[in-house]
Amino acid sequence: MTRPRFDVSTEACIGVRWADRDAKRPVRLGLRDLLVHAHEIEGIGVTPPPAQSALYRLLYAITSRIAHLDEDEYEGQEWWDRWEEIRERGLAAEDVDAYFDEFAGRFDLFDENRPFLQDPRLADPAVCPKSSGVNKLAIGRPAGNNAVWFGHHWDASPVPLKPDEAFADLLVWLYYGPSGRCATRVHEGVSAADVSAGPLRSSLSYHLEGDTLLDTLLAGLVPPDPDVRRDEDLCPWERPDLPDPVAQVSAGASAYAGPRSRLTGGWQHALLLVPDEAGQEVVDAFITWGRRGKQPSTNDSYVMIQLSQQGNLYARYAKADRALWRDLDGLLQLSTGTESGPRPPEVLRTFRVMDFFKVRALGFDQDGKTKDVQFVTAVTPPLLVKIGEREPAKADRIGKLRTAGEMFGHRLDYAAKRAWALLTETKIADCAWNEHAAAIYWPEAEELFWALHRKIMDGEDIEDPWRPFLALALRAFNEVTWSHVRDARSARAVEQARLELFGRAKTKRSA
Repeated sequence: MTRPRFDVSTEACIGVRWADRDAKRPVRLGLRDLLVHAHEIEGIGVTPPPAQSALYRLLYAITSRIAHLDEDEYEGQEWWDRWEEIRERGLAAEDVDAYFDEFAGRFDLFDENRPFLQDPRLADPAVCPKSSGVNKLAIGRPAGNNAVWFGHHWDASPVPLKPDEAFADLLVWLYYGPSGRCATRVHEGVSAADVSAGPLRSSLSYHLEGDTLLDTLLAGLVPPDPDVRRDEDLCPWERPDLPDPVAQVSAGASAYAGPRSRLTGGWQHALLLVPDEAGQEVVDAFITWGRRGKQPSTNDSYVMIQLSQQGNLYARYAKADRALWRDLDGLLQLSTGTESGPRPPEVLRTFRVMDFFKVRALGFDQDGKTKDVQFVTAVTPPLLVKIGEREPAKADRIGKLRTAGEMFGHRLDYAAKRAWALLTETKIADCAWNEHAAAIYWPEAEELFWALHRKIMDGEDIEDPWRPFLALALRAFNEVTWSHVRDARSARAVEQARLELFGRAKTKRSA
């Protein structure tokens, strides 16, 4: 009997948007054709958003090897010359074919010996006695005793997944998987049933997107250090042997040999997909720990780094209620008015091209352990990535514009909470009023910001950029509070709180 196969290098598993919309071309491609035609493709469409974030990292790693941008022995200029050459002519089809031929079979999701991104040892009952089920694999489905929210699925009668859907779920598990309890795994006498969180869990990553997929992939490459060697900086599928799950890994930069191992390293989970006999569906899955102890940080190049009040560095969290324009301070290194602003992703700090690119944010709003909230995706209009170097005056105006929008959003939040506290004679805390005010203010503030941004980029000098944001905040405050003003006492409470919109100092007031 022919064994099941689903080779992501050839199977049509990734949605694409062609630059030439009139051409009758396939809407889905495998990795091989995706890279060969990258200069003709506008972009990719992968769901859910964290799966696209993970796929970008795989594509960056593969592109750097095919384009011979995986070493930088000349410390910069030669690497960027090669970068420009590839951008001009595209990836050579023979180079793409040579790469996938070298690792033939390694991109097959159902390969018996080296299934793509999986651990075939989990099929042995002595290693992993019990599978986790396809419901556990599928992101968003309830599994075990969890409640049903978005679909009626139960473990007694699981609905199989198409291989391309299972591939997307596999990517999310590797990069965003939860910590805590998992299926029992035994390896060399070590038996455990717990796992650490994936390397990107709860974080938001930022990716430059150009006019073509080729521009996007090249913009995502980080120049390697001069001491990085291509025969050492390997992805998991390029290594001759499977990883040792109980091996001790040194901390710090020495844990990874270069950008490619950082892109595809740090995974904590081990998975194995179980197909039906025809290979048309995934009917079961094993999900367990892939490393004992948490892997060293990959120092991911696509997350924004912030400093906590305790002095610890952390990646900016993915928040479903936070619009992307509010992150431009860190993305474009705009003025924030403080000394300790966010640090841009490394990919933006090392980027040298003076050109316009969109910035796409992709992530998963979730806690650090097991709770998943919502997928996050957003994209900016085309931005001048190096605006601070090319047009510092415009960068300063945009920075002040963003600061004004943030400032009045925070003032509105406090004013609404204070009005509620004064009216109800309680402590200032989150309440229905500040949530209602935020729902009114932030969407309108986003539209206003981009409208004023366009004027600044067109050369207009916006006088007092804070005024329109103050007007928005006042309108939102009035809409939330006006119907509750019914006597002198409630009017006094609302008017006292309104003063917070104008920046009145927060001081302790007597009763």
